[in-house]
Order: sequence, then C-alpha cells, then structure tokens
Amino acid sequence: MNNMKKSIIAMAVLGMTVTGAAGVYAGTQLQKITAYLNHQIGIQVDGKAYSLTDHQGRKLTPITYNNTTYLPVRTIAEVLNIPVSYNAEKHQVQIGGGNSEESGTNISLTKVNYTKAQLKEITDAFAKFESFETPYAPMQMVKGDAFKSVGASDDGVNLIFNHMTVNVSPRDYAYLYEGKTVSLAGGVEAKWYTPDETPNLSFKLDDRFVTLSSPDHTLSQAQLEQVAVTVGKLK
Repeated sequence: MNNMKKSIIAMAVLGMTVTGAAGVYAGTQLQKITAYLNHQIGIQVDGKAYSLTDHQGRKLTPITYNNTTYLPVRTIAEVLNIPVSYNAEKHQVQIGGGNSEESGTNISLTKVNYTKAQLKEITDAFAKFESFETPYAPMQMVKGDAFKSVGASDDGVNLIFNHMTVNVSPRDYAYLYEGKTVSLAGGVEAKWYTPDETPNLSFKLDDRFVTLSSPDHTLSQAQLEQVAVTVGKLK
C-alpha cells in the first residue's frame, strides 16, 4: 500500500502541474501544452474500481501527455487518506504530514485564547439573531493560525482567522450542492462541497449549521475536520 501511495502521488503531483499549465492563467512559469483526456483508463484502489470525481460529484478524467498519465492530486490524496493542501503564497503543493508550521499540513491543534474584547464581539454578533443568541466558536485552531475578527451577516456569524473562516448559521446551505459525506471524530456526520473554488465542510450542531473553509487554501481538509469537532458553546 505504501509503495502504491508513493507511485500514485508522484503521478498526481505531476498531474496537477499539467492541469495548472493549460494556458488559463498568465505567468512566466507556465507553458502551454496539448494533452488528451484519456477516457479508456480506469482506476483501482486496493483492488477496487474507483471513479475520479471532484467535491461536487463531477467526473474527472485522467490526462495523457507525452505517453505519461496524470491524475488529479487532491482526489487521489484524499482516497489514500493523505493530507494535501496548496500554499498560494509559495505556489507549492503540500502532501502528507510535516514538522513545519508553515507547511499547511501540520495536524497539531492549539487552544484559541479569545480575549475579553473578542468574546464580547462574538457574543454581540450572535445576540443580533432572535432565538439564536447563544455564541458558538472553535475552541482550537491549527497551530500557527490566529483569530482576527467576527462579523454578523444576514444569515449567520462569520468567525475570521488568518487561514480559515467558520460560519455559524441557522440555515443549511450544503443541501443545495452535491458533495462528499464524511464522518468526523465522535461520529459527527459532515459534508464536503464546493460552491466555488474553495471546499466547504458543513455539519449540524445543536440548532445550527457550522461551515468551515480555508479561503487562502493553506489548511488541508484533514486539518479543518479536526478543528470542526472543537466548535462549541462559548462560556
């Protein structure tokens, strides 16, 4: 299994390079190529057929270029249960765990120490909603992240961190999208879906719905899933 992981991930990383260099974006490090969607190639994982799809359930097809097959890195990493993220600042695909806090793949969490002023701001934001006044927030965050601000919108409260956004709302918007159901720690059922370019993780908590995302794509799905289970009532 380990050898298979290394082989597939090696192809997948190259595959991300190819798909990202298709001439859509302008840049000095990009090179336009001609490649082929290879519909005749099937994928097996641990001996079982596997269909490549994105977070909205849309089918993905392997790409063949210069007699080499390329696969989507995020989809392959997820099926092999390997953390993957993209550091936009460094233009770097990050796969697997690491010791660097800047790598975006460090799973270790740390307590969020909200100041008195921040706790008041969060409480005031929830107080704007009738029958929804109880403040909720993540108790832990990925090491190296930091809480920045809170704001109330028409349909919920947004808790803004350097590398993630946590939305707490009385409404469920995930049902509008196709996605992937996952089980968080403790058996909590959640759903990954992608309304735009950023994957969202949503789940029901008591009388509300919590949605986490990493707008700068610094945090991996594994990291957000771990932070998700720490969301609770502020005391």
